[in-house]
Amino acid sequence: MHFISSGEGSVVILIHGLFGNLDNLKGLAKHLESSHKVIRVDVPNHGLSPHWDAMDYPKLGQAILALMADNNIERAHLVGHSMGGKIAMAAALASPEKVTSLVVADIAPVSYHERHNLIFNALQNIDLDAVQDRTQALQALTSAGIDEGTAQFLLKNLSRTATGFKWKMNLDGLQACYPSLIGWYNDISLTDFAQYKQGTLFIRGADSDYVTADHREAIIKQFPRVQAKTIEGAGHWLHAQKPTIFNRIVSDFINKHDRE
Repeated sequence: MHFISSGEGSVVILIHGLFGNLDNLKGLAKHLESSHKVIRVDVPNHGLSPHWDAMDYPKLGQAILALMADNNIERAHLVGHSMGGKIAMAAALASPEKVTSLVVADIAPVSYHERHNLIFNALQNIDLDAVQDRTQALQALTSAGIDEGTAQFLLKNLSRTATGFKWKMNLDGLQACYPSLIGWYNDISLTDFAQYKQGTLFIRGADSDYVTADHREAIIKQFPRVQAKTIEGAGHWLHAQKPTIFNRIVSDFINKHDRE
């Protein structure tokens, strides 16, 4: 996996969500890097990381553990947003002894219904051969019903080449793997009894419906030493909407578990 490392100290690995890249959690990285070694990754099929034909959480969790092994990292704090939170949870469940603490931002260890079909269709319907500039691509997405903020976020994946534009992400691969990405471990291979028993923090946006009271049992069952925080005035993009409080909550939690 492609990654960028900064800072010195105990290792923190930051994992972005679907359609994102390693810059999504850059603000948190800057907040942490004065006292931690922070590694921001491009998840496979995103950014500059390899394109995979098949991706699910067992494979993605192992990819994080492989990155740690390749870089002689014995233990790390894992922080993930949305899909990245599921990847962090998968790594922690697979090798709990290698994860010092776990922070999961606005996602639960459960399966979800499809909610990205509009985005996939809008992206697939852009004729990149006909796109002359980013403004034209933005208009195509907003005309397809994507709000401008989301469209601007998605267009961070658009790369200009010598002959035109291309997607950095593996759009076809992500769409093919989408059922696995909205699924969860228990639907794939993990028994109901797998647990990560170290310090775990779930942070949710008060205006988001990704983590609800209905998910409480599944969270506690798999992560029995869990704490929870809700950020008021924030939705699913809580790290971007309320960065100051989000960064403080994460750093306080990580620093506490460094001292244990």
